[in-house]
Amino acid sequence: MTAEARDLAAFIALALKAISEGIDVSVAAWEKRDYWVKADKFRMEWSWAGPIAETLNEALLKDDWGAVAALIPKIASRFGKVQVSNNHRLGKPWVGAFDQLKIGQ
Repeated sequence: MTAEARDLAAFIALALKAISEGIDVSVAAWEKRDYWVKADKFRMEWSWAGPIAETLNEALLKDDWGAVAALIPKIASRFGKVQVSNNHRLGKPWVGAFDQLKIGQ
């Protein structure tokens, strides 16, 4: 696999980990207002992010591209409705993500 593919997959793993770590912070405001059902629904909708991030992380560090290839469609199915404008200014935030992933270990 190319270095860019490795960086892209690592960026996805890091982003899913960040999402997973931010779930409780995100629902705190709802819980303060006693919107327990809404908070629990949000937690359930995003509960997959942490385990998938960990599995993807391990596969990347082991250089197991078969496992990475099996995970990507699962992840993509969760974000199928996301539309990114052609005029975005995101650049390439994934560059160097694999090095960040290795540092985090």
